[in-house]
Amino acid sequence: MFLLCITVLCAELRGTWTMELVDSGPQTMMKAQGESVVLGCRYKPSPADTGDLDIEWSIVSPDTTQKDQMLVSYSGGTKYVHSENPLSKGMTFSSPDPSSSSGDASLSIPAASPAHSATYQCKVKKSPGVDTRKVSLLVLVKPSVPRCWVEGSQMEGEPVTLHCKSASGSGPFTYTWRRQSGPLGANLEQQDSVTGELKISNHSQSHAGLYLCEVNNAVGSERCQVHLRASKPPNRAAVIVGTVIGCILLILILLLFIAVLFWKLRGRHRYDKEFSNDIREDVPPPESRPVSRRTTRSSGPSQHHVTYDPLGGTELSWSDDVTSDHPSSKNQVYTPVQYDSKYGYAV
Repeated sequence: MFLLCITVLCAELRGTWTMELVDSGPQTMMKAQGESVVLGCRYKPSPADTGDLDIEWSIVSPDTTQKDQMLVSYSGGTKYVHSENPLSKGMTFSSPDPSSSSGDASLSIPAASPAHSATYQCKVKKSPGVDTRKVSLLVLVKPSVPRCWVEGSQMEGEPVTLHCKSASGSGPFTYTWRRQSGPLGANLEQQDSVTGELKISNHSQSHAGLYLCEVNNAVGSERCQVHLRASKPPNRAAVIVGTVIGCILLILILLLFIAVLFWKLRGRHRYDKEFSNDIREDVPPPESRPVSRRTTRSSGPSQHHVTYDPLGGTELSWSDDVTSDHPSSKNQVYTPVQYDSKYGYAV
């Protein structure tokens, strides 16, 4: 019985005087992309822990059969960055000297990204004491600035829908519509926080105004605005009358154009017909052409041959082919032939 009490007392004393991680920070952290992160790890050694101080920060592998990925470590008074892991780039201890009396072995990440989302383990060892602490980090992307627009004619009595959509970011998103200005009486109960739609089934002047949409996720929010108008519907009777009058005018213009075109074509046809029947008298008819440049004249039984010069147009010679006993044959007079330059031959 005495030995049992001594054993329990020694175990209690050993539990009190041993290495202990006393950091009270959150073990699950959620940060936005680009923010700096400090993973807390504060330790308190016991007087019995007299060995060298060793600190290790690593990423716990989700697969228990795989090794953890070492990031940074401290041993023998020297800091080490394990560059074989690309995630360790820029990581360091938040304290200039992790072995100081402050006992701060926290890890600093200057600019977190979604790739840093993991479970981290801090291990502090100072023989014979050793202790570990795990911290889960989730890095999210803030929603992008959403786009707001109106779908519908914005006329009174017609349905209208306001849309709000963020193109990028880490979901899920929560959309909220609020009214910034305008008359009272607008009902904003028909809004969907998941799709970002605000539906108005019966639009009126009471719904007109400036609307603000805000989109949120776990690490940030953005917003956009849209102005909703309320237009009076057009007078349908006036629209119908105007349409009918416009159609009639169009038909009249078309008929007038056809009539003018027909008149022009008919007048042109009449002119062509009259022109083809017209006798032109501005050019006199040509004079009769002599039978031949070599002419044979006969008078009674005698025949005379007259030869003309084709250039001079005068008689060159003449002769009697047959001698006639007619008493007047020798006294017959012949008129010289003249050359007419107008026609190019003798006349």
